[in-house]
Amino acid sequence: YISVDNAWSMSRWVNHVKDEKELFSTADYITLHLPLMDSTKNTINKDTLALMKDGVKILNFARGGLVNDEDMLEALNSGKVAVYVTDFPSPLLASHPNVVPIPHLGASTDESEENCAIKAADEVMEYLMNGNIINSVNMPNASAPFSGSYRICVMHDNKPKMISQITDCLAQEDANIENLLNKSKKEIAYTILDLDHKASKESIEKMKKISGVHRVEVYEK
Repeated sequence: YISVDNAWSMSRWVNHVKDEKELFSTADYITLHLPLMDSTKNTINKDTLALMKDGVKILNFARGGLVNDEDMLEALNSGKVAVYVTDFPSPLLASHPNVVPIPHLGASTDESEENCAIKAADEVMEYLMNGNIINSVNMPNASAPFSGSYRICVMHDNKPKMISQITDCLAQEDANIENLLNKSKKEIAYTILDLDHKASKESIEKMKKISGVHRVEVYEK
């Protein structure tokens, strides 16, 4: 494994500064990547801001308490800090013209909300149209191209001999299983069978009566 010191030297464009005061006094941009603890609270304060270049840009996506808001407001008003970008905008700073406030939860933006709604609708439609399960909370991910002309999807207990019982229901159909996918998540499992022709209603009803089978859905192209 590479050592930390060797990692720092991998790029000649990276200057590793070990002294905090040197970093504050030389950097044009300062980004914070710290946990919030007693030892790091108010890391950016009146004293550390005084060490920085005039017009410094500060980005804080770590924790709000790392920056003293009152001292930051004073530095913004004086021009010491040109821009403060954060996803922890306090009421004191949020409306300041030189503060770029960003929602802490990226999924709460208008674009993310719209994209999530579209994705959820697409995934529901994928199940309704093809029987594929994608990103379910309590079901396994089970997705396969619809390779046959007829598909059977079985939701069942995750226990031995379930697949053999399911396929036995098709034994007298002379149906060729072109593709079979089985996925499980804890106590539940999901099996997808693509067939070359339609199975009879009797076979489907027989499948539904297997102990441990919860649901059987059929799909046709």
